[in-house]
Amino acid sequence: MSTIHLTNGDVAAESLRTALAQAGRDDRVQPLRDDLAVGPLRGVDDALHVRAAFWERVSADTKRDFVREFREQAAVLDGLASDAANLVVWHGESASDQLMLRRVCYLVRNSPQRLNEVRLSIANLTDPQAWAHTRKDRATSVGMFAPDVLQAHLPDAAPISVLRISRLALEWQEVKQANGETRRWRDNTFTSGSFAEIDALILERATDDWQPAARAAAYVMAAELWFLASDSIVLWRMRELATQRRIHLRGDANEWRSLELRAASTPCSPQ
Repeated sequence: MSTIHLTNGDVAAESLRTALAQAGRDDRVQPLRDDLAVGPLRGVDDALHVRAAFWERVSADTKRDFVREFREQAAVLDGLASDAANLVVWHGESASDQLMLRRVCYLVRNSPQRLNEVRLSIANLTDPQAWAHTRKDRATSVGMFAPDVLQAHLPDAAPISVLRISRLALEWQEVKQANGETRRWRDNTFTSGSFAEIDALILERATDDWQPAARAAAYVMAAELWFLASDSIVLWRMRELATQRRIHLRGDANEWRSLELRAASTPCSPQ
C-alpha cells in the first residue's frame, strides 16, 4: 500500500521530500497550507470562504486568489479522506502543527487504521544555533528541522491508536467551536487568545525613534505566545496598528527591507 506524508506547510514538505529522496524512497509528500493557529475556525471544514476571507485580509498580495487556493485545499482534503493510502502526519510541538494533526484525525476518523505519526520536539532540534532554542515555550514546527534530521526519524512513523484518534478528532471540534482569534498550545491543551497580544508586543518595542520594522517583528516572533507568529501575521498587525494611529510606519508596508516603525506618541512628519 502506498504512503502519503502530511506536513504543515511547504517548507516542511520540501525538507521531507529531500529526506525521503536521500533514503531512496519515492513516497508522496502532501503539504497542508493553512496556519490554523490564527484566524476564525468555526465552519472551516464546511465552508472554504471562512479561511479565504481571513487570509485575504491578512495578505499584502492583492493578486493572490485565496478562494481558488482554499478550493484546491478542500479538494486535497477530500482526496485524503477517500484515498486508501496510509497517512503519516509529521508534527512538532507548535499550535499549528498540533491543530493540523487534529484536523487530519477528524478527517479520517472513519478509517483510523490508515493513520500514523512522527512526533518531533525541541529535543530533536540538533542545531544549537537554531532560534527555536531561545523560545521559552519551546515551540517547534517540522519546517525547522533539516532533511538529515527528518531522514533519521523516518523509521519512527507509528500508528495512532483508535482511542487517541477519537480524542484528537473531538478536540478539533472543540477548538473550532471556541473560535478564538488565536490558539495557544500549552501543556497539551489549547486555549484561545487574541491579536491584542501581538499588538501589545509590537507597541512594547515601538520607541520615539525610527527603527527597522523587522527588528520589532523578530522580537514578536520569538516571544512566548505559545504559538508561532508568522511574519505575515506580524506585518498585518503592524498595518492595523498604523491604521489605528497607534504606531507610525514609513517605507513600503508590504516589504520588510524598507519598512520602519515608530511610536505614535509624537506626530509623524510627512514622508
